Amino acid sequence: MSGVDPYSYMHEVAMRLPGLTGRDEIEEVLDKLEYLFEVIPPEMQENAETLIGLLRERLKDATD
Repeated sequence: MSGVDPYSYMHEVAMRLPGLTGRDEIEEVLDKLEYLFEVIPPEMQENAETLIGLLRERLKDATD
């Protein structure tokens, strides 16, 4: 994930969120976002937490 712009990635995730339905794709995005959460500045963590929560909810209803 070296060289990833956290602002851009979180924006991409937010835009893709409605179309994420498969378990594998949600887990992949969630893994990347959780990794980014560890390295992003504190002022961005609240937005990342929101996206992580939404992804976890989608994961509960995900198709295989």
